[in-house]
Amino acid sequence: MPKRPEELRSYRWLGVEDSRPAFGHRSRLFQVGYDRSDFAGKPVIGIINTWSDINPCHTHLRTRADEVKRGVWQAGGFPLELPALSLSEMYMKPSTMLYRNLLAMETEELIRSQPLDGAVLLGGCDKTTPALLMGAISAGVPAIYVPAGPMLRGNWRGGVLGSGSDVWKYWDEKRAGTIDEDDWREIEVGIARSFGTCMTMGTAATMMGVAEALGFTLPGASSIVAADSAHGRMASASGRRIVEMVWEDLTPARVLDARSFDNAILVEQAMGGSTNAVIHLLALAHRAGVPLSIDRFDELSRRVPVLADIRPSGRFLMEDFFYAGGMRAFMTRLAPQLALDAMTVSGTTLGEGIAGATVWNDEVIRPYDHPLYPEGGTAILRGNLAPDGAVMKASAAEPRLLKHRGPALAFESYDEMAAAVEREDLDVTADHVLVLKNAGPQGGPGMPEWGMLPIPLKLVRAGVRDMVRISDARMSGTSYGACILHVAPEAFIGGPLAFVRTGDMIEVDVAARRLHLDVADDELARRRSAWTQPPPRLARGYGAIFAAHVRQANEGCDFDVLDVPMHLPEPEMH
Repeated sequence: MPKRPEELRSYRWLGVEDSRPAFGHRSRLFQVGYDRSDFAGKPVIGIINTWSDINPCHTHLRTRADEVKRGVWQAGGFPLELPALSLSEMYMKPSTMLYRNLLAMETEELIRSQPLDGAVLLGGCDKTTPALLMGAISAGVPAIYVPAGPMLRGNWRGGVLGSGSDVWKYWDEKRAGTIDEDDWREIEVGIARSFGTCMTMGTAATMMGVAEALGFTLPGASSIVAADSAHGRMASASGRRIVEMVWEDLTPARVLDARSFDNAILVEQAMGGSTNAVIHLLALAHRAGVPLSIDRFDELSRRVPVLADIRPSGRFLMEDFFYAGGMRAFMTRLAPQLALDAMTVSGTTLGEGIAGATVWNDEVIRPYDHPLYPEGGTAILRGNLAPDGAVMKASAAEPRLLKHRGPALAFESYDEMAAAVEREDLDVTADHVLVLKNAGPQGGPGMPEWGMLPIPLKLVRAGVRDMVRISDARMSGTSYGACILHVAPEAFIGGPLAFVRTGDMIEVDVAARRLHLDVADDELARRRSAWTQPPPRLARGYGAIFAAHVRQANEGCDFDVLDVPMHLPEPEMH
């Protein structure tokens, strides 16, 4: 049965007549210029907007918020826009990952502490999507996500550029001397041509697709190009839908279950999605009270191939993906593997949401029997170097490196590594395994995207473009190469990675899911006993809170006080 107006959460703030607090709340709405008819008996919808002048991925979200409001008004709701922390991937240092949990906390508290019956979540840039969803799940009110959408294709001299992926590619070409400063400047102004997120299959596109597969968006919402007029219409439709969701009491708890997370993992694997999705989905599942471990990612990666021929694993970009049919069409190719009866925020099942969708370009969204890569894009490796697991985007690595044995070239810090790889006299070959330590959740701090370690200059000039690299860091979803990431536990807290020395032999076997340090156990024990933990990276403020409470990568990097499926009591009225 639909809710009655007096059952709305906001009724305690605004609806009770014989109440001094309600009198004060209503009088302040009158102060702003609202009329009683604007809000009386209507669902109050909070529009959580991560727009910012310094976040080019979200430049258009100011306009989209107005379009959401239009939809809310049309459906008989009362919209209120609430600004939230904008996690600008390009500008925030050392990493937006340091602040993902802060935005998740802010989102939860914005909803919980104020008279909101439902929430529309506006975001898209990398960590913003999981942060908004984490907060909304914990807040427990009906919520729908409006993804920012990918930007238009880049362009340079008649060719297509993909943000992120081609930055790494052409930076190496510049280091090698195959392009000059004028070429580099032309690329710089041609690679990002509109508002919206990276248009490669980076973390932003991956997590927007994951949100749709989880059931958190309207059907097809995640792949609409940000500059397309359909994007504004989707925003208004989401505004209308959230009002209906409030009356239906369609909360995240009624949408998310184990089927939803399996769907999300299968979609991420078949997209060749960002390795960051592993961390974020683990955190989301913990918030939702759904048991999930990194081993499930590996189980499901063996069930589906990579079908999205999108950079960095493939050739095309998200604009091509949209024109090829987008996420709805893509999921029809995976339909036999998906739980089509899983519920979504549209009020219908996933299967109903993708019914009738058509793939218009088999090169971009490949047929199941003609995949880009025979397994899912992400593999989980284990061994004495990563007892709690490590992550690799195998579909974006040179095949010759998927089984490799070579000597380690180990670095204690990013600065040490960055200086060394530019030295012409560095003692390194293409067979070496580059190892970066102390770049994890506490060591970074915040697990920066340092995992795509630069190829040493002398090798770049010799034509080498990929080699095995291992770290406890993350890497951008737009990155590529034989990079093994998220090694857990991290070096900073005494994980085995801390004890790797230059010259140690390391073995990688992706097919066997093996990552092994060829050093005897007694020697590792001696190294461990001689090791001392580095001092804290951040000794005060939010950084100190982060270090004290963050979990390891294999647990989702959420705070230990937050990754529990419980809702706080409703605030008291005073």
